[in-house]
Amino acid sequence: WGAGNVGEPGAAVGMAELLDSDAGSDVEVVLTPAQLICSLEEAWMNEKFAPELLESKTEIVECVMEQLEHMEENLKRAKQGDLKISIHRMEVERIRYVLSSYLRCRLRKIEKYFPHVLEKEKTRAEGEPSILSPEEFAFAKEYTANTENHFKNVALRHMPPNLQKVEFLKAVPKPNLDAFVFLRVKERQENIMVEPEHDDRCQLIKYFYGFFLELPREREGGAVRQ
Repeated sequence: WGAGNVGEPGAAVGMAELLDSDAGSDVEVVLTPAQLICSLEEAWMNEKFAPELLESKTEIVECVMEQLEHMEENLKRAKQGDLKISIHRMEVERIRYVLSSYLRCRLRKIEKYFPHVLEKEKTRAEGEPSILSPEEFAFAKEYTANTENHFKNVALRHMPPNLQKVEFLKAVPKPNLDAFVFLRVKERQENIMVEPEHDDRCQLIKYFYGFFLELPREREGGAVRQ
């Protein structure tokens, strides 16, 4: 993340961000700016390809925004006309795009599944991480209230009293948790467990630049089928 060197050498790169690994713990994880951006990109890709809303990465978002501010300040103090400045500015815009895309993706899911998102947040166990940031929670509640008001003003007030209520949990489809997702192996694994309750395993076979799964064969009455 080279833009941290602009202006004052090491001004941004030397600032390691501290992320709380556990809200109830004093243990802190130190991330370099490069590791921070890798964490943001991983959260972004996971959010894009997951069918449901994932856990909020509030700490990462806040740290990235703080780093972007430092980078912008360094760029303002830097000598204009240098080719390095253009490259650093392009890197800032790239990071800003990833951050904006990540947040927009989460907002789209909140709008699409708002009753289920709020229900999951309401029923989560104590100590379980929240799937919504405070700002997203406020947005989800406001979106729900506006949707209810819109339905009442447009249609429900013209209906009989017994039909003037909409149960959004039943009316709005749930996220399809059986949808296919893409995966990338981060480190070498010989076997992975598909269904823990049956102890079924599938083998990862290297295929060109990626991997595909060889599913286990099932046995029925002495016969083998796939």
